[in-house]
Amino acid sequence: MVYTLRYLTEEQKKQFETEGYVIVKGLFDKEQLSEIEHTFEEISHETVPGYFEPDFSSESTDPLKRYPRVMHPHRFNESAMKYMLHQPVLNVLEDLYEEPPLAAQSMFYYKPPGARGQALHQDNFYLKVEPGNCIAAWTAIDAADDENGGLLVVPKTQAYEIVCPEYSDAKESFTTHYVKPPKDQKAVPVIMEPGDVLFFNGNLIHGSYRNKTKDRFRRAFICHYANESATHIGKHYQPLYRADGSEVELIENPDGGPCGVEFEAFYPH
Repeated sequence: MVYTLRYLTEEQKKQFETEGYVIVKGLFDKEQLSEIEHTFEEISHETVPGYFEPDFSSESTDPLKRYPRVMHPHRFNESAMKYMLHQPVLNVLEDLYEEPPLAAQSMFYYKPPGARGQALHQDNFYLKVEPGNCIAAWTAIDAADDENGGLLVVPKTQAYEIVCPEYSDAKESFTTHYVKPPKDQKAVPVIMEPGDVLFFNGNLIHGSYRNKTKDRFRRAFICHYANESATHIGKHYQPLYRADGSEVELIENPDGGPCGVEFEAFYPH
């Protein structure tokens, strides 16, 4: 049975399939962006054990100590849950999957001036969605570019197998893992405006450079999704959610994968 696109153009769908990613512009309007900004500005002044644990002292020289990423905010914040299930995003995902999506994870990155980036990696190394794959929806809250540490992608690596990562350079990356791109393939910057959403395949190699600015944050609201027909996922992502907010439990994929269990402790997503 041939699937008929409802929200994406044929060109957009083809880019996702051939390059591993596609930007869909303006999926969040100014009012929605303002609500997200306000929500995470409030969160930034509190501690949420297990999800957001900033260091409010002035002693640390690492800006990510004061502004670490917020993990799974949908588990404790209604606005985060609402925008993880943002219908325009789910519509695009349905065209990409050719079936309804399931929401598995939310995150918020503040990425303050001077913050380290995130070494190149593959998302489905962590989510372990099977059969099928995870897809990320990476929403720019601020403009994202070369200077403030916007995202980097390695085009066409969605067809690259999930591999065991190497260790990253801790001076430049706040996460532990690094996946080396295939020979003759390089990471390219993704330039985005507030409200744009980058969708990318779970095998696509991607990451980011340091925020080199002195006065610009690079805030982003990032969610991961699985296809409705998936049966397995990593243990950190239960429960998943349908568009109506109802919960779904999948079979937990065992720890391991291409590295064995020793890398599980570094779970950075």
